[in-house]
Amino acid sequence: MKTYLYSTLILGTLLLGSCSSDGKKSVQNTDAPISVTVSRTTAGTEGSSATVSGKLVAKNSVDVSTRMMGYITSMKAEVGQNVTAGQLLVNINATDIQAKGGQANAQISQAQASYNIAKKDYERFQNLYKSQSASQKELDDMRARYEMAQAGLQAAQQMKNEVSAQYRYTNVTAPISGTITAKFAEQGDMASPGMPLLTIESSSSLQAQVLVSEQNIAMISNGMPVEVTLKSLNKTVSGTVSEISKSSAQTGGQYMVKINIHNASGLLPGMFVNVQFPFKSSGKINQSFQESMMIPKTALVENGQLTGVYVVSSQNTAVLRWLKTGKSLGDQVEVLSGLDPKESYIISSTGKLYNGAKVQIK
Repeated sequence: MKTYLYSTLILGTLLLGSCSSDGKKSVQNTDAPISVTVSRTTAGTEGSSATVSGKLVAKNSVDVSTRMMGYITSMKAEVGQNVTAGQLLVNINATDIQAKGGQANAQISQAQASYNIAKKDYERFQNLYKSQSASQKELDDMRARYEMAQAGLQAAQQMKNEVSAQYRYTNVTAPISGTITAKFAEQGDMASPGMPLLTIESSSSLQAQVLVSEQNIAMISNGMPVEVTLKSLNKTVSGTVSEISKSSAQTGGQYMVKINIHNASGLLPGMFVNVQFPFKSSGKINQSFQESMMIPKTALVENGQLTGVYVVSSQNTAVLRWLKTGKSLGDQVEVLSGLDPKESYIISSTGKLYNGAKVQIK
């Protein structure tokens, strides 16, 4: 008897739950359709693009060095400081050059005295020769002496010019206007010829440098307009391809491409960028880019590590489709799998969507 009552209770509970579930499902099925707006994906019928990563560099970047060896007596430069062309940055001990300058002055004085005497003797013998009081050989000897003294004076003057040129390298000035981005020496250090002391970069003129694969380098040309996206600033600027490397020997099988940035305001060298190269439809376009699909991020549904989008079934119901996504570009994301080309997907709705919800396309 107890067993019969227990079985009866279980059966009744199941029937009640079934009725409740059926009733709920019925309510759901009888809900008014949710108005939705749909869009279609494209698979490169009008063109495709490739997106590569790189960074910004200063188009004008100079390593400041000196041709002199000596101790740095003054360093008037700090990283981050803005400088103008011709501004004094570094002083190097000039004791040796000053001594050489004194020697050059003494040699000039000596050569000048010898030149003056030789010139007067030559002019005197010219007069004597005209009055037939000196022979032709004596006149020729005086001319040779005069010319040697003249050459000696010129040599001493050139030595002075060389010392003056070396002296200028003891005062290192900024070759361009820009910002000091690196500092390799301090006051008291020994400066050597060719050793970099500072790096100056001009942020007013920036370039994006990216590496492009061999499948796409043939479709990129000088002057091609591109879009440059900076994730850190959530900003997109325009650019133009200015240089294309024709060799990948030093870049791991990829080709260096440089892009001039049109509006560099607020941008800094070293920032990472994504560059989108637009390709026109042709037989040369890589098939992988023709099949790539981009959809708005606002259409995505995220659940933990899963990402999906609602599509419209043939019964006009919403179906959640899980996707595999790729790169992001601005407010768009690439769909690698899970969505067929030209398939409609829901981008907005007037109510909350769920699997099986009736929908009405606006």
